[in-house]
Amino acid sequence: MTQFRIGQIVPSSNVTMETEIPAMLQMRQQIRPERFTFHSSRMRMRRVEKEELAAMDRESDRCAIELSDARMDVIGYACLVAIMAMGKGYHRQSEQRLAERTRENGAGTQIVTSAGALVDALPVLGAKKIAVVAPYMKPLTRLVVDYIESEGIEVVDFIALEIPDNLDVARHDPQRLPDIAKRLKVASADAVVLSACVQMPSLPAIARAEAILGRPVLSAAVATTYSMLKSLKLEPIVPGAGSLLSGAY
Repeated sequence: MTQFRIGQIVPSSNVTMETEIPAMLQMRQQIRPERFTFHSSRMRMRRVEKEELAAMDRESDRCAIELSDARMDVIGYACLVAIMAMGKGYHRQSEQRLAERTRENGAGTQIVTSAGALVDALPVLGAKKIAVVAPYMKPLTRLVVDYIESEGIEVVDFIALEIPDNLDVARHDPQRLPDIAKRLKVASADAVVLSACVQMPSLPAIARAEAILGRPVLSAAVATTYSMLKSLKLEPIVPGAGSLLSGAY
């Protein structure tokens, strides 16, 4: 039996990625032989504001080194908006820098970011136009939209739920998301991002939203799981987690 160590660099107020990523990989364990353990290191952040996100991002090097002490097989940077708030294309710089920190620590761990995972997953689905639901205030949501569009993907519509406190984002009921997504203009969209935030729970709603909207639905957490599995050279398949993890890609 092959076992993999999954590391996550997590905002201190994030309580969702340490539930949704393990949930998906544990569902995968029901149909595939690989096994996973889960480990995290935290960066201080309470409010989803640009200045606090930038301060938090500066802690990511320390977190990568701490996790590489335990020799992770892959490390995920579990905050999409912190990366996107640092400037267009920043996920590449972050991934390279954090990988270098682990190499300096004698580990050479593979690094994925939720921001990079999302923008990389959309072309996998053949999605050139998307619609997005995000919990952020409108200025940060616009920043996320601009970042995605800078990667060559058109955002045809978005909804900003405007929840400023990160713990309140985690309390948002995922079962509300399909009805919220029905308000999106999706006629020209190739896919829908049901949660462009790794703190807003969405996993229980992905399959229902796909059935309602009639197109692929993913989240930042789903994209991160896909990226982690690909990094580990494992089949990216998770039952009930939507089209991206259906095994078709």
